[in-house]
Order: sequence, then C-alpha cells, then structure tokens
Amino acid sequence: MRLVGMLDSPYVRRVAVSLKRMGIAFEHESVSVFRHLERFRAINPVVKAPTLVADDGTVLMDSTLILDYAETLVPPARRLMPAEGPARLAALHSIGVALAACEKAVQIVYEKERRAVADGDWLARIRWQALEGFDWMERELAPAPAIDAVGITTACVWRFSQHSCGGEIPAGRYPKLAAFSRRAEALPEFASTPLD
Repeated sequence: MRLVGMLDSPYVRRVAVSLKRMGIAFEHESVSVFRHLERFRAINPVVKAPTLVADDGTVLMDSTLILDYAETLVPPARRLMPAEGPARLAALHSIGVALAACEKAVQIVYEKERRAVADGDWLARIRWQALEGFDWMERELAPAPAIDAVGITTACVWRFSQHSCGGEIPAGRYPKLAAFSRRAEALPEFASTPLD
C-alpha cells in the first residue's frame, strides 16, 4: 500500500499517523500536488492529496475515506474509530468540526500565499470560521484525550494551523489544544511523521 502526498498537508499527515497507530504497513511517497504535478497525475488523475494506492491497485482519495478503508484492515482492538452507536456519532461530530476548522486554515494559507492580492472580506470570513471551529475544539477537548481517530485528527489539525497560519489562529487562545498537541507530537507515530 502506498500513501502519496506531502506531510505538510494535515490530511496526508492524519492518514500517515493513523496508519502507523493501527500498525498498517505502507510506503510513503512524498509527491507535491504543485511541484510534481505530472508525477502525481500519473498516480491519480484528479491530483488530490492524500491518495492511497491499495495493494490491488485501487486508488482512494480523501483522508476520511482512506481511513474508513484502513479500519477494515485491522482487528477491532487496533481500530481508531468506535464501531457504532453514540460513541461513533460523537467521534464523527468531533472529527467533522476539526476537519472544517482545518479546511478554513488551508483556505487562509491559500488566500495569503496563492492569490496575488488577498480578498480582505473573504479572509476575515474564513478566519472567523476557523476560529469558531478551534473555539469548539478547545471547549470540547476531553481532560485526557485519547490518541484515537479524534485525537489524531485534532493534533494534526492543530499542528498544521500553528505551522502554516499561527498568526491567524493564536495559540494563547487555545491552551488545552496546545498542551494536547505537545503531548501527541512526542509520540513515536507523530515524531516519525514530521511536517515536510
């Protein structure tokens, strides 16, 4: 199995850390959707990171779909998501909020770095949306968060936000997220999967 994409993507990193946490062997190919367009296109014509090439050659994209497939490859004791019921619904909700905040953080980066002149109104809107997501994550973070699907997503999203747009998402506003991130980043699955 091959995971394609750069680890500076929170989505690629989320998958890589999760696969390691579940004990699933994979090969990581650090291919950029920008710098290596033709190489990426040869693997996945849609050029979306992350891309997973399964052992049978099937190409999957989108971190949530990739992780849904990965959960089927391991016994229940090694899965990161609750299988059913209220616990699964709560996990899906938390992951959804984290991924929405992440999407807005990515948009902030693109707005500031990819557009010749940033649209101030749009930037203010997406910053507000990102902060709403991080505010929710800070409020709802468990006192001792697990390193499960929710915890991995939360830690990867937080690390990306601070690495790529920390000026827009102030760490001082989120002491619980910052502390949890430090704890998670010290774990082998995270430390061996640094941002590119």
